[in-house]
Amino acid sequence: MTTDSAQFAELKSELLAILNAKSVCRGDFTLASGAKSDLYIDARVTTSDPRAALLIGRIGWQLIKQMAAERSVNVDGIGGLTMGADWFALSVGVCAQLEDPANRLHVFSVRKSVKEHGRQKRIEGNFSPGQSVVVVDDVITTGGSTLQAIDAVEGEGGQVAFVLVLVDREEGGRAAIERRGHAVVPIFTRADFIGAAQPAAAAV
Repeated sequence: MTTDSAQFAELKSELLAILNAKSVCRGDFTLASGAKSDLYIDARVTTSDPRAALLIGRIGWQLIKQMAAERSVNVDGIGGLTMGADWFALSVGVCAQLEDPANRLHVFSVRKSVKEHGRQKRIEGNFSPGQSVVVVDDVITTGGSTLQAIDAVEGEGGQVAFVLVLVDREEGGRAAIERRGHAVVPIFTRADFIGAAQPAAAAV
């Protein structure tokens, strides 16, 4: 499943078309942060679609390999805050396995709060202290959910190699994450959906 530049561009083009058709809404919206925006992306409608999930997995795994090589870091696992990151992370993990059955990329999910029964875990799935992981999110706006996942990973003894996001809304989230010292790799940005000439709506 190694992807050359032309194939990679085709995969991104197809995924962008699916996002535009299924997930992108334009109008007046109040976001979880309380900010107002003219663009809302219901990414889970796309990440839960089997064809889109395959595209996300292939594109995401290619970007992880490239970024890991550029930064000379190992990647042991992938995951993020439930539930925006869950389908994204699993799609990448499956595609990594399809490319190389010997691959042991671990997939995990970060709870929004510690489970109050059973093993009382904050991080579910295949995560162990000491792992170097990629934190993922479907959409970043303020970066809050991504930073929650980073805090949980670091609090449990993991190391964040970098951050991978499906869509960067370009409303300050990437800068907030980078201020914490973590590189952010977006598959798409706001400009891919509405054009670079149209500025993001100001938060109120």
